[in-house]
Amino acid sequence: MDSFWNDDLATADPEIAAAIGNELARQQDKIELIASENIASKAVLEATGSVFTNKYAEGYPGKRYYGGCDYADVVETLAIDRAKELFGCEFANVQPNSGSQMNQAVFLALLQPGDTFMGLDLNSGGHLTHGSPVNMSGKWFNPVSYGVRAEDELIDMDAVAATAREHKPKLIICGGTAYSRTWDFSAFRAIADEVGAILLCDMSHISGLVAGGAHPSPFPHCDIVTSTTHKSLRGPRSGIILWNDEKFTKPLNMAVFPGLQGGPLMHVVAAKAVAFREALTPEFKSYSHRIVENARALAASLEENDLRIVSGGTDNHSMLVDLTAKDVTGKDAEKGLDRAWLTCNKNGIPFDTRSPFVTSGIRLGTPAGTTRGFGPAEFRVIGKLIAEVVDGLAKNGAEGDIQVEESVRGRVADLCSAFPVYPNA
Repeated sequence: MDSFWNDDLATADPEIAAAIGNELARQQDKIELIASENIASKAVLEATGSVFTNKYAEGYPGKRYYGGCDYADVVETLAIDRAKELFGCEFANVQPNSGSQMNQAVFLALLQPGDTFMGLDLNSGGHLTHGSPVNMSGKWFNPVSYGVRAEDELIDMDAVAATAREHKPKLIICGGTAYSRTWDFSAFRAIADEVGAILLCDMSHISGLVAGGAHPSPFPHCDIVTSTTHKSLRGPRSGIILWNDEKFTKPLNMAVFPGLQGGPLMHVVAAKAVAFREALTPEFKSYSHRIVENARALAASLEENDLRIVSGGTDNHSMLVDLTAKDVTGKDAEKGLDRAWLTCNKNGIPFDTRSPFVTSGIRLGTPAGTTRGFGPAEFRVIGKLIAEVVDGLAKNGAEGDIQVEESVRGRVADLCSAFPVYPNA
């Protein structure tokens, strides 16, 4: 048993240790531009890997189905209180394991199979759980989508209102994963009130901006707010549900447990509590505003280098880049940029004619780079590097320009060495 208690990972499982080491090197040596990813603090990582991994804690603080939950109650209560303070709400459930499960819990609590709800269309920047036909939300319920206008790629609130009047949804969702403009929560509130719908905001992408005051808050306009905790909020991979009206407390809590989940991942709940505390600091507020400043600098640089930004710019942490004029697919751009040590994801653009596996665009975000310490000057350089790689793909096809990509790798390496992550790892 000595080895069980004393062997480190490299000794106990060298293959997994090697993979983790390689992943650390990837994060250190490449520039992360995926809008839904970030770089968590050492403290968040430590909590995620803590001895709370060993603890079952079915139920809620003070009402557990297992003994030995004294310190689990401390951790979860801290996470709840900090979430409420951070987002200015009365109630919080910090147990959802993921963004998908937090939204499923809202559906389970408030809808019946077959009920009609509205969400942003996936092709316009919505999420799978907002009514995609391949997702449970689209299979078990009756989703009605709203989208963006062809002329400016912005959400048409008049069209949203008309669709709501026609279909009388029980629930309306605002929020998305690839929409770079500010959400008008008060306008959604007026529409929801007119048709008698519950208003849900999925702020997974912008919650860090909301926490830092860099984006308007969905409260008090929205009845329920959901968010992942690992994107701009910079915590562990997980989800939360927030609300103000006590009438939602029992159905939402029952939907999470025992409706969808058993024991919560207490090590992740602990890490959420750490992340919420970090987000309550003045430093995080400054960070959230820098994310937006950096996104605008990146978008401007890309446009100066002849790459079109969907909707003409960004108000948040992300942007979609339309590669149609370059005749480069999102799939090829993602691969070419990765060869150049710039990590992003292919993404459909509004009214895309290519499949989701190919796409006509890429999605870029600034949270992780901002965590590294990049400012507008660095992101303007990154925009130029992206354009160089894309131009190489436009000239040479999927193989790209080997010399250009090698040159970009060198400049990426310089940036990364100047702004290291986990330098003592």
